Parts: sequence; structure tokens; C-alpha cells
Amino acid sequence: MSASFRALTASQRRSDALLAAVVFVAGVISAALSAVSEIYGDEQAPLWQALVYLVFLAAPLAVRRIWPAQVAIIVSLAYFVAVTLRVPELYAGNVAMFIALYTVGAWMANRRAAMIVRAAIIAGMFIWLMITMYRDAIDTAREEDIIAGAMSPYLAFMMLQLLVNVLYFGGAYYFGEHAWRAAMQRQALERRTVDLEREREVTAAQAVALDRVHIARELHDVVAHHVSVMGVQAGAARMVVDQDAGTAKEILADVEDSAREAISELRHLLETLRSSDAEADDTASTVTLADIAQLVEASNSAGVPTEFTVIGEQRPVPSVTQVNLYRIAQESLTNARRHAGPEATADVRLRYLDEGIELEIVNTGRTALAPRPGMGQLGMRERALASGGTIESAPRERGGWRVRVRVPLSAPAALAGATA
Repeated sequence: MSASFRALTASQRRSDALLAAVVFVAGVISAALSAVSEIYGDEQAPLWQALVYLVFLAAPLAVRRIWPAQVAIIVSLAYFVAVTLRVPELYAGNVAMFIALYTVGAWMANRRAAMIVRAAIIAGMFIWLMITMYRDAIDTAREEDIIAGAMSPYLAFMMLQLLVNVLYFGGAYYFGEHAWRAAMQRQALERRTVDLEREREVTAAQAVALDRVHIARELHDVVAHHVSVMGVQAGAARMVVDQDAGTAKEILADVEDSAREAISELRHLLETLRSSDAEADDTASTVTLADIAQLVEASNSAGVPTEFTVIGEQRPVPSVTQVNLYRIAQESLTNARRHAGPEATADVRLRYLDEGIELEIVNTGRTALAPRPGMGQLGMRERALASGGTIESAPRERGGWRVRVRVPLSAPAALAGATA
């Protein structure tokens, strides 16, 4: 993460500026104490050079997350020069070097460049350290007029320094890499959270759309069927009321029954919508395949002679499939009353096959070239697909229309339907 990868916040900029100020103040105190203690002895540089060094050491830290590589190089060069010139300050420099190397690992988006920058600084530091150790060892041996032994105090001290530097630079490298990986994981988690929230919104919108389609389909099936029947029966009653009042009363009684049935189905639909999902699953099946006989009776009462035949050995059928087949039969008979003409007849056949169940509704009458657009044809196709079946809806050559829907019945599904 660099400035080009993620913009810094105002809080991050303030914290970096505060860090640079703290390092500078701590460096001034460290330089003053180091000058008094004469850590470099007679070769120690004057104190004013330490102040200049601290400016170059601390100021770049204020922009360390904007230009991490440049800051690390500047801080490293300043530290090299300060140690070479015996500037009386070491501790603030070590802290600044650690922070600079850590920042390269934690904030550079170009990971190859981050590795090269840190490797070059660490390699340069160790080369400089080895040269310094060799030079000091020769000077120490010359001054004492002896050759350092295999484990002389000076060699032990240098080995300790080498170990400290390995841990120091290794820690800076490791913690920088760890911070980068943690940041990447957080960013991936944030993206995943956003994606999941977006998917949840889409799923919720799809669920609402499906519910609307379901409600529209149910309302269409209930209202279109019953209103169509009542309209035909009311027209027949009007035509015979003067000649045969008794027949007219019977027809109006059928109209009343159709109205009550429509109101009952609408009330049940509203109760299902108000109930919870679990309750809706238990009460959704208000009709079964046996109720198709009532559709046939209503069709006969409406003036369309209709026959109903059940073929094959009856088998358990899932409740949802029963509702869908009932609604398809209802829509088909309603279309026959509307469009087939006054002399039309209808035939409903329910076949239990080895691999499934088939419902066929055939009516005579007028020949239509294509199905009329609307919710009816779409609803029948959706119901067939919802049950995993196929549907054919097309005109007959001899006139009229044929609707054939076939739904596969697996043993587990049939058993579940029978249990329900």
C-alpha cells in the first residue's frame, strides 16, 4: 500500500508528522547525552553535526507512507554518514532505520521493488559492518601489539554486534511483510463483505420479484376462472329468466357458489401472505388433483360440456405439483370458455405413467393460430417448469386447442408429497 495504492487519511498524516517530531526530540536528547559521555572518545564529531544529522534522519519520516522507498534510502544514507563521521548519536538512528525498513515492507505496493530496496540496504549495512569490524580489529591488535585470539573479548563483542544486527534487520523485514499480508487480508475481507452485502440485496430483490410473480399468478388463476364462470352463468340466467325462472334460479345459485369459492380462495391467499414462511409452506396447498372434478362440473355448468378421465393407477403426488396441475387445468378450461365458441366441448385426462404424471386438456371449437399473450399462458409454463416438467400448448388441426403437461415423479418426491 503506497500513496498510489491507497490515499492516506488525515489521521495517518498527522501520526507520521508526530512520529518525525518525536524521533527528532529523542535524537536531540540522545545526542546531548552521547556527547557528554563521549561514546567515540577523541574522534567524536561536534554536536552541531548531530543536529544536522537528526534533521535528515527525522524529517523524511513525516512522509514515510507516501514515498517509503525514498525515505528508507535517505534515512539509511544519513545513518551511514553519521556513524562514519562519529556523530555522537546512535539510538534515534537505529529506531529511524527500523521504522523506514518496516514502512517499505508494509506500504509499498510494488512488492518486487520493496524486496530489492530492503535487500540493498541490509546488504550495504552488513558489508559496511564487516569492513568496520575488520578495520577495528586490525587497529586494536596493533595498539595492543598482539594478534586477537579465536575468542578474544573484541571478537566476542563483534560477534554479538553481528547477531544484534541480524535480529534487528530480520525483525524489520519480517514485521513489514506481516503488516502487508495482514492489510491485504483485511482488504480482501472488506471486499468480500461488500460483495456479500450486494449479493444479499440482489437476492432480496429477486425474492420480492418472485413473490410478486407468484401473487400475480395466483390472483390471475383465481379471479380469471371464477369471474369467467360467473359471467357465463349470469348471461345464461339473463337469457332464460323470462321463460324458465326455476332454471334461472339454479344458474344464479351456481353464480353464488362460484363467488363464495373465489372469496374463499382469495382469503386463503391473503392469509398465506401474512403468515410466516413455515406456516405458508404448511397451508399453501389448498387444492389437489381430486378438485379437478369440481372444475369439470363448473365447466359443464358454464355451458361447455366437459369430461374428466383418470387413467392408470393413482400414485402419491407432491402437494406443490398437485396445485400446479390444478391451476393449469383451471386456466385451460377458462380459456376454452372464453375463446372456443358456443358449441365447444372439452376433455380432461389425467394419466399416471411409470415415470411421472401427465395432464391433458383438449377442447373443440374455434381454431386459434397462436396463443393469446397474457398472464395465463405464462403462468401455465411457469407452473410446469416449477414442478420440473414440460408443457405443450398449441392449436389442434381439427379446431380447438390442446394443453399437455408432463411432470416426472421420483420416489422420494412422491413419498414426501404423500407425507405432506
